[in-house]
Amino acid sequence: MVPQMIPVKKPAWMDEFRAFIMRGNVVDLAVGVVIGVAFTGIVGSLVKDLINPIIGLLTGGIDFTNHFVTLKGPVEPTLAAAQKAGAVTLNWGNFVNAVINFLIVAFAIFWLVRLISKLYQQPAAAAAPAPEPPRSEVLLEEIRDLLKSRS
Repeated sequence: MVPQMIPVKKPAWMDEFRAFIMRGNVVDLAVGVVIGVAFTGIVGSLVKDLINPIIGLLTGGIDFTNHFVTLKGPVEPTLAAAQKAGAVTLNWGNFVNAVINFLIVAFAIFWLVRLISKLYQQPAAAAAPAPEPPRSEVLLEEIRDLLKSRS
């Protein structure tokens, strides 16, 4: 005995969904998101491992992550200790770090887009003189002008 296959009808929306997914801009967006996540990791390391130590050196060792205001609860010397103690804190140092990260990401993306646009920019073609119109076109223009002058 051969088992019989139960016919399964494909949902009507399946073809529309496949067409949506295979559109070029959806695939481009997915690739952009993946590259963006990887780029974020690189920039995060750049900020944490290179920029913040330099800023800390220039500002006398200031580490913005431990700048906070205790709103309620025990006052502790570090943010981690205050959060562990259950204090309600206003973490303005983390906000400053986020702004610095954003500015660095925006600056890096600006230079990346600028570089890519320079690479893909076509050299300006020299303005060549327009070719002379064919003889038949010149004759037709002369006939048109003669007809205009007669009217």
